[in-house]
Order: sequence, then structure tokens, then C-alpha cells
Amino acid sequence: MNIAYIFPGQGSQVTGMGKSFYENSKNAKELLESASDFCKIDFKHLLFEENEQLNKSEYTQPAIVLNSLMAYTALMEQKSDLKAIFSLGHSLGEFSALAVNGALEFLQTLVLVNKRGLFMQEDCSKLEAGMMVVLGLEDQIVENICKKAQGESKKIFAANYNCDGQIVVAGLKSDLISYENEFKKAGAKRVMLLNMSVASHCPLLENASLKLCIELEKILKPNFKAVISNANAKIYTDKEQALKLLKSQLISPVLYKQSIKNYENEIDCFVEFGSNILKGLNKKISPKETYSLTNFSDIDEFLKVIK
Repeated sequence: MNIAYIFPGQGSQVTGMGKSFYENSKNAKELLESASDFCKIDFKHLLFEENEQLNKSEYTQPAIVLNSLMAYTALMEQKSDLKAIFSLGHSLGEFSALAVNGALEFLQTLVLVNKRGLFMQEDCSKLEAGMMVVLGLEDQIVENICKKAQGESKKIFAANYNCDGQIVVAGLKSDLISYENEFKKAGAKRVMLLNMSVASHCPLLENASLKLCIELEKILKPNFKAVISNANAKIYTDKEQALKLLKSQLISPVLYKQSIKNYENEIDCFVEFGSNILKGLNKKISPKETYSLTNFSDIDEFLKVIK
């Protein structure tokens, strides 16, 4: 069976995530404990107990990546010979994909995304930035409205192409709010401001992107297994490509649905680690099955299917 691994991004965090892997997988437990020591973050508290930090970007990002890596580690503990044709992630999830495909060490990845969250927050802290989901419009219509807004000196950009009829736009919160009715007048079924204090995947994160690349230069491996880029929806496999594409990643829209469509014919199914959010999107994009591993019992069920 030809498999693709997929990894969720920010917004997939929930209290208690990863606990099942921690309690049932020796290697996943060791990973969390090593991560706590290495990153100087109490991940047991962060992931398993109610706390305010889980929704702060610098903690949200390593928490989500760790949860995904624990799910992957638990699966490998059960079936170490299971290989993916390629891997991809949604936004932050691209770093999980890089880690499992050998581009980054696991613990260094967690430190990196902790810094990524800080850099993003620093860029947006004085701007009152935000993100807004637009449902029920074609891509071109959303893009045209964003261009119109930019022509009026407003900061509104297409940020995430999640599936047909679902695009997230990013920019200054006041500009987004001022354009809600423009999207509705164009026929949007719903327009909703998201609970986010950063404007991901748009030019407002130029400084964060530059700082992130400095960190990436230090730790990226020369070559690795196939990862699909959010920035151009194509496969890359080496450090030179990675630095260019990941520099673009924070300031360019996430081409998630394009990535799935570009490569769905090469695989039999997708496996999502740590969440079922991408499974929901994939149902609207591709006829290929997606299996979500959100707890240890999901691994058992998945392994029965592929035997």
C-alpha cells in the first residue's frame, strides 16, 4: 500500500492531546520526557492539563508538533517498516513532516517551532493582526476581493487554501472586519474571524520569516525524503530547496488543497498524525481515504486495515 503522511497545524491543539500515546507507547513517553528536558518546557502540563499557555503561539506550536511526533513514534514502535511515499503538513505541520522525513532532528524541531511562534508573535504584537475564514466562495472571487482591499491600502491576503469553498484570509484585524460585508455580498455562506493574534502566511511576517531562516540554516540536513511544500505544492528533498521554500512559507499562502490534488494519484491513502482536522478537509478534496491517529487505539485499527 502506498501511503502519504500528513500533519496538522495550529488550531488543532486540545487539552489532553498525546496522553494516550504517552501512556501506551514507551518510545512516545521517552520522547515527551526528553523534549521537556531539551526545550525546558513542562510538556506533560502543557499537553495534558488545562492551562493558558496552550493557546499562546510559542507554546502551541511545539505542543502540536510534539503530539504529531508522539503519534508517529507510537506507530513506528508497532510497525517500523511502514514507509510513506511522501509527507506534507498544513502550515506548522510542514515542520513535523520535515522531522519525520529526516530533514530535522525531533528535539531541534521543537525548539525551532517554539522560536517560530515567538517570531510570529513579535511581528504581529503591535499590529492587531488576525485571520478570518471565508466559506462558500471560489478562489478567484476571494483573491479579487483581497486585491481590491490592497488597492485601498488595506492589509488583507489569501492565506490558506484549505479546500474548495474554504479559504482563510489574514491581515490587520480592523481591515478584515471592515471587509466582512464585501465577502458576504459576493456570496460567502459564512465569514468568521478566528481566535488568532497572528496573521500567518502573509507579508506581515517578513521579519519572522528572515529570522526563522537563520535558525533553519543551522540545523537542516543536506538531504531528506520527499516533503511537499506549502509554498508551491511541489516536492523538495534537499537543504538548498528547503531554505528557499521555507523562507516563503510564512509569507505565502498555504496551498494545502493543491498539494493533495497534485499527488493524490500516487498514493492509496493518507495517514494523519495527532488530529482529525485534515481528514475533514481531505474528504472535501480527494476520494482517497484518510486515517487519523489521534490516540493509541487508532493505531491498532489502522494496522488491521493495512494488513
